[in-house]
Amino acid sequence: MAASEPSVPAAAPAPRLQAVGFGAPWRWLAAGARDLRAAPGIGLFYGLCFWGMALLLGAVFRSLPEYTMSFISGCFLLGPFLAMGLYESSRRREAGLPQSLSDSLTCWDQHLGSMGMLVMVLVVMELLWGRASLVVFAVFFDTGMPSTTHVMAAIFNPRNWEFVAVYTLVGGLFAALVFSTCVVSIPMILDRDTDAITAGLASLQAVSERSVPMLLWGALILALVLGSLALPLACGLLVVGPWLGHASWHAYRGCYGTATGR
Repeated sequence: MAASEPSVPAAAPAPRLQAVGFGAPWRWLAAGARDLRAAPGIGLFYGLCFWGMALLLGAVFRSLPEYTMSFISGCFLLGPFLAMGLYESSRRREAGLPQSLSDSLTCWDQHLGSMGMLVMVLVVMELLWGRASLVVFAVFFDTGMPSTTHVMAAIFNPRNWEFVAVYTLVGGLFAALVFSTCVVSIPMILDRDTDAITAGLASLQAVSERSVPMLLWGALILALVLGSLALPLACGLLVVGPWLGHASWHAYRGCYGTATGR
């Protein structure tokens, strides 16, 4: 009698992209606001973290303006990972599980391999942008490095219009790459324990195949963040940061349904 062959576990089904309507980002924001109201203490903790990042960024802008965009891209890199605790809070609320700050702070420990790979990719992007930022300053800035007291006047000097155009274009490209890579990949790893490559490709697919609502989503994120930074001492981030974190979980759920629960 032939020996039975060892069973091979079935491969996890590939995540399937859902239909996403143009108005979906507004529903994601509404759902994020409900999650924030349901766990205000968790939201306050992460809001303080985002606010601290903004204060640090302001200090860099005043003392080392040529590194400002590098630090902004670093915040784009760190922000999604910091928001992972907010994704976990929203995931647990959706699954009917109790929420706690300790659970949100330790949710990454089961996904170290996948998260580590994604971190490496984003760190490479950050290093490339840091180098590109300095090159753009060196090549296109026509009035010498700006002083700490006249940064904006120097940057928007008419002689530096080429610098502003190139800097905005290159910075926007790197920001778009980070957004496209992270917009659903990190919550997907948290929810499905997906490997980093699958999650990153799924995120890129969501942006490329649902480009109109995802562009609106990116524009809403940008507008809310800039609006919160415009308030005194950037205090708006205390609310906007955790709100967008919760809403980003719902953006993932809107793009890729079913799962949730471990």
